[in-house]
Amino acid sequence: MKIKKEHIKFILGCILLMGFQIGMANTWTVCATCENNSIKETIARATDHDTIRIEKGTYKEFEILVDKPLVIKGIGYPIVDGEKKGEIFKITSDNVTLDGLFVINVGVSYTKDNAAIRVVQSKNFLIQNMVLEQLFFGIYLEKSSHGKVYHNRIIGQAVDEYNSGNGIQLWYSTDVEVSKNHVQGTRDGIYLEFSDRITITDNTSVDNLRYGLHFMFSNNDVYSNNTFENNGAGVAVMFSKFITMKDNTFQKNWGTAAYGMLLKEINDAEISGNTFEENTIGINIEGSNRIQYHNNDFINNGWAIRVIGACYTNSFTGNNFLYNSFDISYNSKLNDNVFEGNFWSSYTGYDLDKDGVGDVPYRPVKLFSYIVNRTPETIVLLRSLFMDIIDFSERVSPVFTPDELKDIRPLMKIRP
Repeated sequence: MKIKKEHIKFILGCILLMGFQIGMANTWTVCATCENNSIKETIARATDHDTIRIEKGTYKEFEILVDKPLVIKGIGYPIVDGEKKGEIFKITSDNVTLDGLFVINVGVSYTKDNAAIRVVQSKNFLIQNMVLEQLFFGIYLEKSSHGKVYHNRIIGQAVDEYNSGNGIQLWYSTDVEVSKNHVQGTRDGIYLEFSDRITITDNTSVDNLRYGLHFMFSNNDVYSNNTFENNGAGVAVMFSKFITMKDNTFQKNWGTAAYGMLLKEINDAEISGNTFEENTIGINIEGSNRIQYHNNDFINNGWAIRVIGACYTNSFTGNNFLYNSFDISYNSKLNDNVFEGNFWSSYTGYDLDKDGVGDVPYRPVKLFSYIVNRTPETIVLLRSLFMDIIDFSERVSPVFTPDELKDIRPLMKIRP
């Protein structure tokens, strides 16, 4: 098919026009002594694809609306102080970059989720190198997609759940990368609701009031290489499917209802290469099926894995269970989950043929864990000789614990 000359001319004209428009983009400077001394007013004057440079200083502004494609960049971390009057930045345009600002004093509200930065129905956004403090919500993405939240520092002062917000929140958002952020002292460090195809990598979420990371009704997401430490609980993944959770660290999530990870109504997921260390419960599992747990390390937890409710067709392979008070806690005698090729520090079997695999199967569920599930107060007897005796008798002839729950190929050495 031949392309007509007029079509070629039209295409070339469009390319030239686009180049002309890009070449016409302006750079605006905002500073206390400049003609443009207000961020909000400078944004109103700017045209599409302009750059706004904000010089070092303090700008007492809130409800700053970014409704056109712009690059807004701070020089020397200028302070944007909302004076606790409300939300500070609201982005409603595609192709917006917000970079290098120190944003403080978000207004607390019991009727609105005020945020330091709210992104609404935007695409191709970039929020990076921001410092957010004295906040309610930090970064709130609402019905937005194809964006990136990168290398931000979000510090809250959450004391109670009812008057605090989340560090990074995604609501009905898709195809977003959240990476290299530090979130501390908020309600939930990172929260996803109805958000699919989200990638969460290399973040640190510590000292948050409720969860380091919280999923609800979100599918096909990946989180990897994150650290969740000393939160009310590490990570909660609820009512979601096709989640990949790998190479994360869950540590020091202590408390009467704390755990490294909570799984509730999760299906078809992968949990691999993670470290669960010094948590009350490493993984608390309820109603979750067809999950592959492999090559994880469970070290010095109260419960490494605690299964409550129906969990079927799961596979536990190549994991290290090291010095946990209870490796596996189970509340049913029925089991169709597979445990094979794991290392158990409590295993006392032998390997006569020297193939690296124990010749005697290992039963990881102790009778005492069954007793503690029914009567929590009995935990005070954890180190008593009497408990060791009844655990031994249960392993020899299971009555209360699942007869089929055993690792038929326990490893003799820790998986490297």
